[in-house]
Amino acid sequence: MGGTVLFDDTCNLCDGLVKFIRKRDKISRFRFVPLQSEEGRNMLRSAGLPDTDSDTAVYLSDGRYFLRSSAVLHILKDLGSAWRILYVFIIVPPFIRDPFYNLVAKNRYRIFGRKDYC
Repeated sequence: MGGTVLFDDTCNLCDGLVKFIRKRDKISRFRFVPLQSEEGRNMLRSAGLPDTDSDTAVYLSDGRYFLRSSAVLHILKDLGSAWRILYVFIIVPPFIRDPFYNLVAKNRYRIFGRKDYC
């Protein structure tokens, strides 16, 4: 199993996570689409998000959109191996998980930096 991971192409943390997934994805189950691309903006709208939203992790798998912490947990599950064990946290309701996700998302540029494409 695998799917499409939307990611913020200007975010150093997001870029690192894409590299992390690619390194462990031995059979190319995942596809990566920058949020800033036309395809990424279209997918954001399809997920019910504004096409300018760069703070939300989005994972499309089997025709379903997963957002924020749910996206991360589904990616780890589909990555397989020992990473699948972390999927157990899906039992924690999103209203408890997502505030932690949002805290990191809102501060990721300040903590990890940002790519400058000028």
